[in-house]
Amino acid sequence: MGDVETAVRSTLRAGEADAPRNSEVAYFGPDKPLKLDAGVELSPFQIAYKTYGTLNADRSNAVLICHALTGDQHAASPNPVTGKPGWWVTMVGPGKPIDTERYFVICSNVIGSCMGSTGPASTNPKTGEPWGLDFPVITIRDMVRAQAMLLDALNIETLFAVAGGSMGGMQVLQWAASFPKRVFCALPLACATRHSAQNIAFHEVGRQAVMADPEWHHGRYVVEGTEPRRGLAVARMAAHITYLSDAALHRKFGRKFQDRDKPTFSFDADFEVESYLRHQGSSFVERFDANSYLYLTRAMDYFDLAADHGGAVANAFRGLDTRFCVVSFTSDWLFPTSESRNIVHALNASGGRVSFAEIVTDKGHDAFLLDEPELFAITRGFLDGAAKMRGLNNGG
Repeated sequence: MGDVETAVRSTLRAGEADAPRNSEVAYFGPDKPLKLDAGVELSPFQIAYKTYGTLNADRSNAVLICHALTGDQHAASPNPVTGKPGWWVTMVGPGKPIDTERYFVICSNVIGSCMGSTGPASTNPKTGEPWGLDFPVITIRDMVRAQAMLLDALNIETLFAVAGGSMGGMQVLQWAASFPKRVFCALPLACATRHSAQNIAFHEVGRQAVMADPEWHHGRYVVEGTEPRRGLAVARMAAHITYLSDAALHRKFGRKFQDRDKPTFSFDADFEVESYLRHQGSSFVERFDANSYLYLTRAMDYFDLAADHGGAVANAFRGLDTRFCVVSFTSDWLFPTSESRNIVHALNASGGRVSFAEIVTDKGHDAFLLDEPELFAITRGFLDGAAKMRGLNNGG
C-alpha cells in the first residue's frame, strides 16, 4: 500500500507526544478542523489507526472496522498495552470472514477515546495540560466525520464495507446515513438506531461511579497526579454485567464459591462471579481513561437517527444503494432483537436492500466478539455476495 502510506505521511507529525505504540497516526492541523455537533471545532486533532491487508489498484476493497465502547484500533493485532490478541481476531485476518488476503482493512481509534486519537486525556494546545472536561462533548456522527477525514487522507473515496458491533454498529448506521455514496455494504451487529432509556440509565450509573471517586477531581486527575481507579472499576463491573446473559453467567459461574467450599460470612469475593467482576474492573483501569469513558458513553446516549431525520429512521436511509446485513443475538438484552428488527423495518420502508439474521446463542451482547460459527458464516456469505456484485476478484 505504498501510495496510501505516502498520502497519509503528509498528515503525520513526527514525535507526536500522544502517539500510541504500534499504530499509524493521522494529524489534522488548524487548517483542517473537525466540526462537531456541539457547535464547536476541534483543532488540531489526530486519529490513531491500524491497517491490515493490501489496497488494490482501483482502491475498491477497503473495509472499515468500527470498534465498540472500550475497543480500539487493534482489531486484528496484539494490543500494545495489554499484550492480548486483537479484539476481533475471530473475524478479521487471513482466510477469516473479513479476509485480509482479499480486503484492505482499516480500524481507527474513535475521537474521544484514549489509544492515540484525540480525547480528554490528550494535551489541550491552548493550556499545555490534558483537556479533561474542557474537551468538547462528541457524538457518534462526530466520530464518523473524523473517520471520513482519515479516509480522505488515505485517498480512499469509497468503502467496500463498514462493519462493527454495539457502538461500532451505531457508527456503521451513521456512516450509511451521513455518507451514503461512500459505503457499498454495511454490517451492523448487535446495535440500535438509538440508545434506549434503560441503556442510558446503565451508563449514568457508570458515570456517577467515576465522578463519585474522590480521586476524579472534577476530571483533573492527571494534573492532580491521581486516578479514579475505584470508580472506573465499578463502572466497568456494572457495564460488564450487561454484556453477558443470565444463562452465560449461570453456565460459567452459577453459585460456585471462589477457592472455598463455604461462605466466609464477610464481604470478600466469596463467589466466583464476584471475583470475575472484580478482575474485569481492575484490569480495565490499566488500559482505559476515566474521562474517555464518560465521553464515549455520552456519545452513545445521544445517538438517535430518527431525531436527526425528522423523527423517522426511514428518512435516514431513503435513496440508499448500500446493501445491509443486520445481525442480532437471542440472549442480547442490551440491544435485543427487536432493536435490530426496527433497523430492518426502517430499511424496508425506505426501499433499502437488507438481509437479517437472529443468531441463537446464550452468550449475550458480547456474542459478536466471541467464537460464533453462525456469525462467521453469515459475514463471509454476505461479503462474498457483495464482492461479486462489486466485481472484486478473490485476490482483492
